[in-house]
Amino acid sequence: MQPLADRLRPQSIDDMIGQSHIIGKGKVLNKLIENQYIPNMILYGPPGTGKTTLANIIANTTGKKYVKLNAVNCGVKEIKEVIDATKRDLFYNGLILMLDEIQALNKKQQQSLLEVIEEGFVTLIASTADNPYFVIYKAILSRSSIFEFKYIEKEDILNGLKRAKDKLKTLYAYETINVEDKALEYIAQTCNGDMRTALNKLELAFNMGIDIGEDMVNVTLENVIESSSVKVLNYDNGGDDSYSTLSAFHKSLRGSDIDASIHYLARLVKAQDIQGITRRLLCVASEDVGLAVPQAITITEACVSSALQLGFPEARIPLAQATIYLAQCPKSNSAICAIDLALADLDNIEVGDIPLHLKDAHYAGAKNLGRGVEYKYPHSYPNHYIEQQYLPDVIKDKKYYNPSKNKNEIAFEQYWKSIKK
Repeated sequence: MQPLADRLRPQSIDDMIGQSHIIGKGKVLNKLIENQYIPNMILYGPPGTGKTTLANIIANTTGKKYVKLNAVNCGVKEIKEVIDATKRDLFYNGLILMLDEIQALNKKQQQSLLEVIEEGFVTLIASTADNPYFVIYKAILSRSSIFEFKYIEKEDILNGLKRAKDKLKTLYAYETINVEDKALEYIAQTCNGDMRTALNKLELAFNMGIDIGEDMVNVTLENVIESSSVKVLNYDNGGDDSYSTLSAFHKSLRGSDIDASIHYLARLVKAQDIQGITRRLLCVASEDVGLAVPQAITITEACVSSALQLGFPEARIPLAQATIYLAQCPKSNSAICAIDLALADLDNIEVGDIPLHLKDAHYAGAKNLGRGVEYKYPHSYPNHYIEQQYLPDVIKDKKYYNPSKNKNEIAFEQYWKSIKK
């Protein structure tokens, strides 16, 4: 039997759940369908959010042939065969090609695909769960409209489940079908914004609740919980979700929000991404805490080392320790700003030669070249300091390091001001 999610797939755009930023009265996708103007499209977003459903609806509103292919199990050869067959069929005035998982085609294959969509006979509607700017050939992107599908809000999922509940009696020949509201609320809470997952959970609980002897079905909170596996985590290692979670983790640490930092750490721990976590922690220790707390990198490295030796599940403890510590630390980005300014100068301006007195002078003949002759050894002077030029002549007055206003950097700044007087 066809899965419940497919049997209840919306047939018109007005029946679609969620995506209110692009779907709804007066919204862009509604207008495109109403005006019968269907451009090449890239539908980008998580599974179960309506990408395929939208493509089906678009196809039903045009006089063009609709073919759905999956790039995982077909190549350019199969795609061209479908196109050529459609061209020979005089009944159709064009083809809408729905290509799922377009990221499965490599760059060369995508370049070949570009040739067929440029002819104008084929309208491409491609879908991907990955960020299209990472996985789709730029020339295809430039010829397509990109629409992002987002995780569906819990309230929208719940409305969709209630709509499905009302249709169960027309789909199944049981005398009595009872569905608890609490069961639907639990499903909406645990499906992570995926309507297909929500309907699959409802279908599984429905089949568990069948009482053949009484010719009835009871979908209760208990059998929903019993039939549900662990809540699905939206995290694809190396994909858009993982990058976004790592980004949110880093930015929460930088923003000194302990609770948000721990929340995103928990997501990463759940996904077992220990490499991603440890890299972010070590980076934050230098990039965002830096010289405000110079020992932060040492403490973080100790926690990271402990986590890597322990492995999960115990690794979560030193990782949480480092996370809370870094979130609480005073912040300074003076180190990253200094090195990035210096690197920018190397790329953009003439920086000149190293001063002669700083050049290597350990070999015979160096003095004849004037190398190291005028160098002053700082330890031979009071306070182990003597003023001399270190930067090349053309940038001798450049200032790369600007201390942040925290106790450590202020103390060092005041120390050197007193010495240099």
